Amino acid sequence: MDIYGFYTGKVFDAYKYLGAHTGKDGTMFRTYAPNASKVSVIGDFSKWEEIKLHKTADGNFYEGFCPDAKYGQRYKYRIYDRKGDFIDHCDPYGFGMEVRPGTCSVIRDIEKYRFLDDKWMKSRHDFRSAPMNIYEVHLGSWKRRPADDSEDADICAKEGWYSYSELADMLIEYVLEYGYNYIELMPVSEHPCDESWGYQNTGFFAPTSRYGTPEQLMEFVDKCHRNGIGVIVDFVPVHFAVDHYALTEYDGTHLYDYPYSDIGYNEWGSRNFMHSKGEVRSFIQSAANYWLEEYHFDGLRMDAIRNMIYWQGREDRGENRSAIEFLKEMNSGLKARHPHAILAAEDSSAYPGVTKPVFAGGLGFDCKWDLGWMHDTLEYFQSAPEYRSRDYHKLTFSMLYFYSENFILPFSHDEVVHGKAAIAQKMNGDYEQKFPQARALYMYMTAHPGKKLSFMGNEIAQLREWDEKRQQDWDLLKYPMHDSFSEYIKELNHIYLKYTALHYDFDPTNFSWEDCESTDKCIYAIRRKSSGGDIITVLNFSPLCRRDYSITLEKNETAKLLLDSDNQKYSGTTPDGKTNFSQEGDSLIMELKPFSGLMFLIK
Repeated sequence: MDIYGFYTGKVFDAYKYLGAHTGKDGTMFRTYAPNASKVSVIGDFSKWEEIKLHKTADGNFYEGFCPDAKYGQRYKYRIYDRKGDFIDHCDPYGFGMEVRPGTCSVIRDIEKYRFLDDKWMKSRHDFRSAPMNIYEVHLGSWKRRPADDSEDADICAKEGWYSYSELADMLIEYVLEYGYNYIELMPVSEHPCDESWGYQNTGFFAPTSRYGTPEQLMEFVDKCHRNGIGVIVDFVPVHFAVDHYALTEYDGTHLYDYPYSDIGYNEWGSRNFMHSKGEVRSFIQSAANYWLEEYHFDGLRMDAIRNMIYWQGREDRGENRSAIEFLKEMNSGLKARHPHAILAAEDSSAYPGVTKPVFAGGLGFDCKWDLGWMHDTLEYFQSAPEYRSRDYHKLTFSMLYFYSENFILPFSHDEVVHGKAAIAQKMNGDYEQKFPQARALYMYMTAHPGKKLSFMGNEIAQLREWDEKRQQDWDLLKYPMHDSFSEYIKELNHIYLKYTALHYDFDPTNFSWEDCESTDKCIYAIRRKSSGGDIITVLNFSPLCRRDYSITLEKNETAKLLLDSDNQKYSGTTPDGKTNFSQEGDSLIMELKPFSGLMFLIK
């Protein structure tokens, strides 16, 4: 490792030098603790007796070789502060950890697994003109096996967690059936508390042991790639868990965070990284590179970027220039090493240029979650139909700013928790009225420019809020309304994957409003254009049937119906096979059922 580069925040591979590295004759341990008075390693291999580590030449690193330390054994660093007091810490650069409530690092070998995804890795391309339909997953609550309450069962069996390997086989089959081509994993870096969903990290280089080993996670990604599915992982560059066995006051000082409480803690109760420190920059960007390089992830969704742009995420406190410069340098370095990796920002601010290249003055992300679109859209569908004329332009406003960034349209985990209600449950009205509105909502989402992201359970119209301790309500598929809704989502998703007009999201010539003025009728019509044929989507978000609604086509264009959200096979009212539109010359005339949408291929 370039030591000077580590101190100046230029290193992207610090994990190759720091941490526990196995060899034929034992394991080399190395840690960075510049303010410690003494450091030892303890573990299974020493019967938890101290083995003293020695300072390196510059006095800030400690290292030692242990011939008895082997793969799979637990360890910690015993770090003494300047007063002579000690705390046993897990390894900040450790490649594995034991299952909670244990807090030890585990010796792992990240070079042990051999990937078979060369074809995928060589063919990865720019996503901008390609479909991206993302299925967001929390691995611990997508599906669970029955809990094993026997006395000798381990904690993974008691919780009913599947392994990364088992989840790979089930998820691949599922997302292919449903028409998703990317899986986004909520954070898989180690964390002590299930309720944090992985956003309060203690092991930035350690895949959570809840679901198995690093090799099993590599197998998960590898299998996805060999089946044509990309995998994105959540990455947390803003903050870390407060637990003192981890990064907190690692060498007896605020090594990774701020020494001031007003900026040292955030609204989640965790510690903020001090992004102006070179060693912190090297730590974070090495972790980001690690998941792309060693696990072959196709991208990183970076959490809470607003809290890096502004102090404590508050615009009134001003810009955090050090963190902004760090983002630019990290993103530039990651793109240089992984040109086709996707860097996505979860950013709720209106800060300009988030998805512009750094050389053009931007932050260097490839895409950004459109949280404004999400909030406006869900508020519209939560409102009673009699107010939708008033709120009509909540659904047109997004196109006034859409081309300022490269956007993903997210219905994520954040929208189905904390009393917000599940997506289908948000729809105004009683049980029967929610389904046609939800079908129309997803057709609108598909027709609207922007890559797509939907959280697990949305596709079966789950009505219960997400709970990380329970699997999804798969029994809902026994009920016709939910089963037919899931079939509708499959059809809609496969249409999205098939038709190129729906892929050129960031080209302004690809989109036009066919109708954004039918305020009183709550009708919208969108055209998406391509040389292979256009897609016109017409949506009626009112409770009234609209007969003889027409759109003027261009000369010699003909329309073919691709999808009717009101079809009886999706629990609608229109008999399967019935044609509820006609074409008279250049006029496309249709009947729009209440809370419904029609999607046409135009050639």
